[in-house]
Amino acid sequence: MVSLMLSASSSCFVSCSATAPYPSQSHPSRSSVSFTSTPTIRCQMIEPLRSANGAPPCIPIISDRSMPTLSTSQRDLDFGSRNDTRLRIFSGTANPALSQEIANYLGLGLGKIKIKRFADGEIYVQLQESVRGCDVFLVQPTCPPANENLMELLVMIDACRRASAKNITAVIPYFGYARADRKSQGRESIAAKLVANLITEAGANRVLSCDLHSGQSMGYFDIPVDHVYGQPVILDYLASKTFCSNDLVVVSPDVGGVARARAFAKKLSDAPLAIVDKRRYGHNVAEVMNLIGDVRGKVAVMVDDMIDTAGTIAKGAALLHEEGAREVYACSTHAVFSPPAIERLSCGLFQEVIITNTIPVLEKKSFPQLTVLSVANLLGETIWRVHDDCSVSSIFQ
Repeated sequence: MVSLMLSASSSCFVSCSATAPYPSQSHPSRSSVSFTSTPTIRCQMIEPLRSANGAPPCIPIISDRSMPTLSTSQRDLDFGSRNDTRLRIFSGTANPALSQEIANYLGLGLGKIKIKRFADGEIYVQLQESVRGCDVFLVQPTCPPANENLMELLVMIDACRRASAKNITAVIPYFGYARADRKSQGRESIAAKLVANLITEAGANRVLSCDLHSGQSMGYFDIPVDHVYGQPVILDYLASKTFCSNDLVVVSPDVGGVARARAFAKKLSDAPLAIVDKRRYGHNVAEVMNLIGDVRGKVAVMVDDMIDTAGTIAKGAALLHEEGAREVYACSTHAVFSPPAIERLSCGLFQEVIITNTIPVLEKKSFPQLTVLSVANLLGETIWRVHDDCSVSSIFQ
């Protein structure tokens, strides 16, 4: 009988006992060995060795002479804090005032970024702080000059991507080229899709925009799009006025904006709806034909997503006055205000022109009837919900 006992570790014990499997025999060159018991083999693992990932367990051997000294500071040992996602807000040069308001709402400071233009007009962008592993939001509307601001946004996205940002969200309060969303005539480009491709290829992971010209523009992006509306901000302001609900009528300046005006009217005490039928004979040229609905003796609230040259909304307001409207208010999210918009809006047709600050309004474009509302809290709340993986649509419910 031969007995063998091996102790592998304090938690493992192996016991084996064996007898020879052959009967007694002699060999001419060896001394004879006698085995009298029945041949048996028994092996028992008292506690198996375990491994978390299925690989054989091993104990690393570190030599103080061959390995450098390892840091044992609290920062290196705190792996949880190093894996936390961090929120950073950077602003382009298109609307820094809105970016600062958004950062103030979030209780953050704007990220440090260097943006300059060379003598030949090329744009240079350098982040002045690390964004490695951060959740980065770039606030840059592509308002006039549209091409300059769009290119600046693309370079900012590329800079963040090459700086190893974890997520890059392009916050575009006003999305330029959104009106070129379909082919209404032959041999036209769909520039909205082209710009969407540029933003995606530059490295953006998500887009946050306010009041797109048409809802289908969201489908042009191959990345998620959060589409928020500026209507709650305008509705809150109108609610502060002493309007009688029976005197209000919401007017769409064209047939294409009926869905927007209907949603606005439903939230404005379910006010009645009127539609201005217009015929457009060229870009930025419109001719009003007739009015669908009753506005006589009522306060008309015209709702549109943007005011560019103000030709459509000004001719619509003139028609409303001809039809007997007592007062006319113009409400729009984006104030592009291309010439001669200021002259048309300040000529006395409107009791008040209500806009938001998705596009900065210069001092020279201001007039007495103009009221500018801020969407900073709306965008700031949306940014926080995106960062925190919360619902965005619940803001508008």
